[in-house]
Amino acid sequence: MGSSFGQLFRMTTFGESHGGAVGVVVDGCPPRLPLSEADIQPELDRRRPGQSHLTTPRQESDEICLLSGVFEGLTLGTPIALMVRNTDARPHHYEEMRTVYRPSHADYTYAAKYGIRAWAGGGRASARETVGRVAAGAIARKILRLQFGVEIVGWVSRIGEVTAEVEAESVTQVAVESLPDGTPNLVRCPDPVAAQAMTACVEAARADGDSVGGWVSCLARGVPAGWGDPVFDKLEADLAKAMLSLPACKGFDIGSGFAGSAMRGSAHNDPFYVDETGRVRTRTNRSGGVQGGLSNGETIVFRTAFKPTATIRREQETVTVTGEPATLAARGRHDPCVVPRAVPIVEAMCALVLCDHALRHAAQCGFDWEAEA
Repeated sequence: MGSSFGQLFRMTTFGESHGGAVGVVVDGCPPRLPLSEADIQPELDRRRPGQSHLTTPRQESDEICLLSGVFEGLTLGTPIALMVRNTDARPHHYEEMRTVYRPSHADYTYAAKYGIRAWAGGGRASARETVGRVAAGAIARKILRLQFGVEIVGWVSRIGEVTAEVEAESVTQVAVESLPDGTPNLVRCPDPVAAQAMTACVEAARADGDSVGGWVSCLARGVPAGWGDPVFDKLEADLAKAMLSLPACKGFDIGSGFAGSAMRGSAHNDPFYVDETGRVRTRTNRSGGVQGGLSNGETIVFRTAFKPTATIRREQETVTVTGEPATLAARGRHDPCVVPRAVPIVEAMCALVLCDHALRHAAQCGFDWEAEA
């Protein structure tokens, strides 16, 4: 099973939705990085269930336990093991899923591949698996911030038919997490008017026993030019793989994305100029900060699309594990919209990709041959 991600900065997640614990092993973290549970817990708090009435009511504290790889507050350069125990698993809520397949979920495909499945909560197909990704991403974010000054900010740009009006370059995490009056921003949309409409959209879907999807946009500021690879490991290709590996993610575009295909080259190209510091810049950013598979020094901006949650209370047509027709109105605790909780997960995967490419760039291009000569 492909449970590992990255080359030099590599993570392997483990655990099932209703197993004893979930977590991650991070290998390749540079030594002597100051690191503690306090660096990781805030990101898990942003991801955890039970945050508001718009999310699943499952109550998990998601308290991180740092098991290895750190001594006297510094990383050792050895594998870092992180674990979160599942304390509010209720497998009896999923008893009916033992014998029927949930429409548009991974129940049937897991059974087809392995001949066995963790029917309680979906096992590895559950968004519970992303706890490990967010924990590993918190480490990557700290490396990027301390060594390169890179800042990553994600936000909800659409839920259902409600689309936010947001100027990407000016988005801050404060605006994503809090409304202008200081109250929590339940949908993590920095457009207050759209946030109110999005909240109503999610509430209506939940009341109908249904679900709704949407978009998470994300940016990375401060990425230097040159990260990535011009062929198979293009920076945008690795970002796309990272995002499309997320539960419920069905789409990815970067910069102008699909809209750029309707433009002429003369309108789409990003003209170069040299700024007052002597740095090569672009006047527009339709490339989304990546050209030829390599970062160009501009802000990286991309967008991910998440489908509506597959498990809903409405009665749906399905079949049993023996192939007999059936209907299912799922019980259990599920998000009517995964998009707000997906924001820190998207940020984490972005950080993992960028950190991995930063280390790979240093390994290949970090030698100063002129100095040696």
